[in-house]
Amino acid sequence: MKGCYCLVIAVENNRRLKVGKKLKIDFKKGTYVYVGSAMNNLESRVKRHISKSKKLHWHIDYLLKYGEIVEVIYNLDKKVECELALKLSEKNEFIQDFGCSDCDCESHLFFFKNRNDAIEEVINAYDSIACPFRIGISDFS
Repeated sequence: MKGCYCLVIAVENNRRLKVGKKLKIDFKKGTYVYVGSAMNNLESRVKRHISKSKKLHWHIDYLLKYGEIVEVIYNLDKKVECELALKLSEKNEFIQDFGCSDCDCESHLFFFKNRNDAIEEVINAYDSIACPFRIGISDFS
């Protein structure tokens, strides 16, 4: 199975993190949405993100050390990662240059004050690009 995914991540405390070799980022308490893709094996990629024991490789791995994935919203077969990120960036706060080193997007990580707003915005982004999606962290357990 291949596709794109949005991880909805709860962060319980303000925290300054070193991300990779270059970025130092202040993360606020709240909910983040990370947009990613896995065009080879979506299930194993999302399971890796959910796992607490992993080597730090992608930008998101550094945040996931301190945050918890509370929902996964995903689509199958289409690579719409950048389209989703662009839609989310139109009216939502984002972390500049996060998770987008291999594309021209400004970010693939977005901040929301609460979980419901985050989920609603992801659903709206999927709807705006007419891409069917599924919701379910339990699909990856």
